[in-house]
Parts: sequence; structure tokens; C-alpha cells
Amino acid sequence: MINQKSFNYHFNNTFSENNYFVNSSNFNAFSGVIKNDFKNLFLYGPNKSGKSFLGQIWMKKNNAIRLNNDLKIILDTKLNVLVDDLITHNQEEIFYLVNNCILNNLKILIISNTKINDISFRYEDLSSRLKTFNSYEIEKPDDEMLITILTKLLIEKQFIINSNEIFDYILRRIDRSYQAIYEIVTKLDEISLDKKRQLTIPLIKEIL
Repeated sequence: MINQKSFNYHFNNTFSENNYFVNSSNFNAFSGVIKNDFKNLFLYGPNKSGKSFLGQIWMKKNNAIRLNNDLKIILDTKLNVLVDDLITHNQEEIFYLVNNCILNNLKILIISNTKINDISFRYEDLSSRLKTFNSYEIEKPDDEMLITILTKLLIEKQFIINSNEIFDYILRRIDRSYQAIYEIVTKLDEISLDKKRQLTIPLIKEIL
């Protein structure tokens, strides 16, 4: 049985260190990206694991700019750079961007769902460059992380949580992943709005 002692949670989505929940699943990543002062960083982890949130904290802390198909503008600004979701960007442009940051002693944080060795690169030079980066992983969530995320999402959807059994029932029946938590809450929200019902185990049973 998963222990849940309190429902007095107050979550804030402002991109700051105080609003980023840190535990054993993401401690190394948080410490490496936020608490150190490395120039070249590569952050990877499962979908929905908080990588982009961490990237936003880093960007604010380092007065950085985010790459949004505006390479020339970024090259001209000479600012630190955040590249979120690496595989959605042109690899040749990323190569030029990485070289520009190194040449101008700028910081760069690149975020990906997968580690460098699992990415198919068209440019071997880009792969070689990225393998020199300080690389950090957000690991699969443990019980504490799953409960925290589940609680946060349910509260955001304005569900009233009256029983510890809700958490235990859900977590014992879904894939223990960040993505699965988001998907179950989305489904619960849809069916609850449709049927005007509170969050109960019978309601949960309808989608599990």
C-alpha cells in the first residue's frame, strides 16, 4: 500500500527552482544542470519527465534564449542558448549553433528524450561534439515522484481527492511512467466532465 499522508498541496507552475520537485529520480540532473556552471550541457529523459521545465529554469538563470527556427537571430545575439527536443531541429543548424557557442564561450543546454548514443545523426561531427558535453539523465519515476505528479495534475484539473485509495488504485494498474500519469489524468478529466462525476474508484475503473 502506498502511503499518502496529506492532501494539502499547493503547486505553482512558475519556472523557478523552488517549484521544481526534486527527489532521487531527478536529483543528479537538477544538480548538474542548475547547481553547476558548465558551459555545454545535454539533458535527456522520458517524455513528460520535467526536462522542459528544468530547461526553463536554466534559461532564466543564465539569461538564455530558446532556439525556435531562428538560428541567424540567435547567432547574432551572442546569448546563451536552450535547444529543447533536439530531434525536431535541423542537425546542421545545431552543429553551427554548438560551434558558435564554443567559439564565443557561451553556454548551451540541449534537451532530448534519448541519450546521445541512441540518436541517429546525419552528421558525425555533431555526434562527436555532443559526446563531449556534460550529460545528465532524468531517470524513471519512483513512487514518490509518481504520487507527486499525479497529485499535482489532479489538483490542476480541480478534482477533489478524498481517499488514499485513489492513488494506490491508479498506480497499481498503470504503466509506471511519466507519460502514463498524464494520460490517465487526461482520460479522467474527459470522462468526469462528460458525466459530471467526482473522482471515485468506480469512475477510474471505467478507463482502466
